[in-house]
Amino acid sequence: MGRLPIRAGNRIRAMLVQLMLVAPFVTATALPMKSETSLNRPRAREAGLIIGSLQPGPLNAITDVAGVRVGHKTVTEGENIRTGVTVVFPHEGNAFLERVPAAIYVANGYGKLLGMTQVQELGELETPILLTSTLSIWRATDTMVGWLLEQPGMEDVRSVNPVAGETNDGFLNDIRARPIRPEHVIEALRGATNGPVPEGAVGAGAGTIAFGWKGGIGTSSRKVSEKQGGYTVGVIVQSNYGGDLAINGVRVADKLKKRRSSQEKKQTGTAQQRPENTGDGSIMIVAATDAPLSCRNLRRLAMRAIAGLSRTGSSFSNGSGDYVIAFSTAPECRRPRGRILFTPPDLSNDAVSPLFQAVAEATEEAIYNSLFQATTTTGFRGKVEALPDDVFQVLNESGALR
Repeated sequence: MGRLPIRAGNRIRAMLVQLMLVAPFVTATALPMKSETSLNRPRAREAGLIIGSLQPGPLNAITDVAGVRVGHKTVTEGENIRTGVTVVFPHEGNAFLERVPAAIYVANGYGKLLGMTQVQELGELETPILLTSTLSIWRATDTMVGWLLEQPGMEDVRSVNPVAGETNDGFLNDIRARPIRPEHVIEALRGATNGPVPEGAVGAGAGTIAFGWKGGIGTSSRKVSEKQGGYTVGVIVQSNYGGDLAINGVRVADKLKKRRSSQEKKQTGTAQQRPENTGDGSIMIVAATDAPLSCRNLRRLAMRAIAGLSRTGSSFSNGSGDYVIAFSTAPECRRPRGRILFTPPDLSNDAVSPLFQAVAEATEEAIYNSLFQATTTTGFRGKVEALPDDVFQVLNESGALR
């Protein structure tokens, strides 16, 4: 299903929601579970799930922030390989030659985030951000560095600080095989665009799991009022974590479990087994804004993304790496290589409050989109179902849909 315009398609959206609400009753009697064919499900906002009060940008994606580009490479091979690469470019040019202010916030440090210490020390980002599978992060990052060194203007470069994050997709993916190859990374880098961002079981989200359901890549954006500067905040997530799933304030985890068990028993006589939802896993969150922010205020922005993560029911377990990388694309804040002195602007402390709201809302919605757009996937150790369509009935009964 194509994405509906933000202010159009209300009648179509209403019809879609009504169809989704009756779907569980059809599946209970005759058809396979709808999650098997979840490609036609809407994103959160298209289904009437409105998060917060700020409006999204035209694409409701991180690419609403001018200059930001996203590229994916999904790697599916045989029965055991379900993984991939996602890259986020901070602007259209060479990030090493024209660096952007950046910051990283760690809610729980159980993970491998390459390049973190230099970002913390210097407050700048000098490469695209790469996301992939845990045991493939070093190979993938090495390939990205090689690709960067081949770019024009990089002939005399002797040090690069690549920023790369990961989540563990070892249930659906044969993670020990470390299947990411150089051509996968280069395809993601070369294919990055500033248009709509594919979501769900794509790129670095191909093999991830969230709350026991299929997770993946999700994105969203928010725009603050013109009076507040008219700035945009965009977020992209790689969801692979757990807890007690809540959607727009509705604790859906128990309701879905009871509903699905009942339906499965009617169909097969037994309830299906699913990956244990221990809360372990990880989530990588990348937040971009065109607001002129210093690395200090970007760290404050990154911290507020965790508010959006918390609203989804995350338990921040010991085994979950929860990271936020935030950067500003504002041209006046960029740091050209070799310049000795410059005085970039920085919003006042009071002026950043609307951006805090924006990043929390966009993070929450991006996570829901990662779940809603994911598809049921069978891989290395078994099958992980997409979030079932009867979640929309649960949300409708709870008054969470508009």
